[in-house]
Amino acid sequence: MTIGVIGGSGIYEALPLENTRTESVSTPYGEPSDDITLGELGGNEVAFLPRHGTDHQHTPTDASYRANIYALKSMGVDRVIATNAVGSLREDLPPQTLVIPDQIFDRTKHRSPTFFGDGMVVHMGFAQPYCPEMVAHLAESARAATDATVSENGTYVCIEGPQYSTKAESEFYREQGWDIVGMTAIPEAKLAREAELSYATVAGVTDYDVWKEDSEVTLEEVLENAAANQESINEVIERAIRTMPADFESRAWSALEDTINTPAESIPAETRERVELLAGEYLED
Repeated sequence: MTIGVIGGSGIYEALPLENTRTESVSTPYGEPSDDITLGELGGNEVAFLPRHGTDHQHTPTDASYRANIYALKSMGVDRVIATNAVGSLREDLPPQTLVIPDQIFDRTKHRSPTFFGDGMVVHMGFAQPYCPEMVAHLAESARAATDATVSENGTYVCIEGPQYSTKAESEFYREQGWDIVGMTAIPEAKLAREAELSYATVAGVTDYDVWKEDSEVTLEEVLENAAANQESINEVIERAIRTMPADFESRAWSALEDTINTPAESIPAETRERVELLAGEYLED
């Protein structure tokens, strides 16, 4: 199996990968955020991609989400472990807590959420935005791998950024009962589902957003707590890779079945060529 990992460069530097090599990948959706590093860990191949680039040069809005997911798919990845830095919307989820969310609320405005269009309509089910099988595996890995506090399940509200929330927004999110807030879950999770990848995330809490009177989020605080979270996240990811079941099954692997609303013969040739890697088996004459 080939396991994709999307996150910051600190993860790659900490993972004890063997036989590493770097590959540049071009896609029909542009260039990925950076080159992909391939290596071996626990008998599995790992493909690592920094979401924001090695030097964190891509904003949450401008990161190459479509190219990133397409590139991992083209490398033979069928499951993805992502990481996110997030703010907490709950008093009992303090900084340096790890969260394995199972739901997302999308508040983004300016991002391309699909590989399709251009004469091809796909209505993808997304009731469970994170693969339940991968969520369970990450939660089990987190319980076994780290002494950090781990919270299972919960809702990640994804905002556009790059600015943090206003107080009114932060208080609204809390009133909805949501748990964490960040800027990078969407459209990554939607695209992973369209690419039929099993996808879930380990989120590290860095702050209390702006709802807490004595805790106004700052970049300094976020970076300090993100660094503190890194060791725990690395432990979880390494264990998750080493213990990934060989007989792992995911409903995400057939997610495109019965979702294409446009007859294959009506899809423009250029579009069909672009999505061949993703949907080719469903467009056979």
